[in-house]
Amino acid sequence: MGASHVTEVNFNKEIPKANTKRIWVVFWILLAITSVEFIIAFAKGPLGWNHIFVVSVFVGLTIVKAFYIVAEFMHLGHEVKVMIWSIILPLLFVVWFIVAMLTEGSYTHEVHENSKMTTTVYIEKKK
Repeated sequence: MGASHVTEVNFNKEIPKANTKRIWVVFWILLAITSVEFIIAFAKGPLGWNHIFVVSVFVGLTIVKAFYIVAEFMHLGHEVKVMIWSIILPLLFVVWFIVAMLTEGSYTHEVHENSKMTTTVYIEKKK
């Protein structure tokens, strides 16, 4: 009285060959970016580059590498744009929060250090 379910299994089908070309392209891109980071890291001393410039370049290259990793290996590069923005916007707010807290903390530390230097303590001698 119950419905029967018949499943046919065809063992003669070939398994499709893995498409590794895109993975190798991403690998070479990530390797190139990492190589540039190493060159900058070892050349910054002899070239006398500004520390803030070097850190900015590292952060920029790291963001590019993160984009490629997320887009290809987490398959978000082929998703609907609304889903991508729903991930990117909260991440941007988190980054903004971190930058704001670091800036505020640096300012507070600077004010605290400057107040130590300008504070004058008067001690009365007992007679």
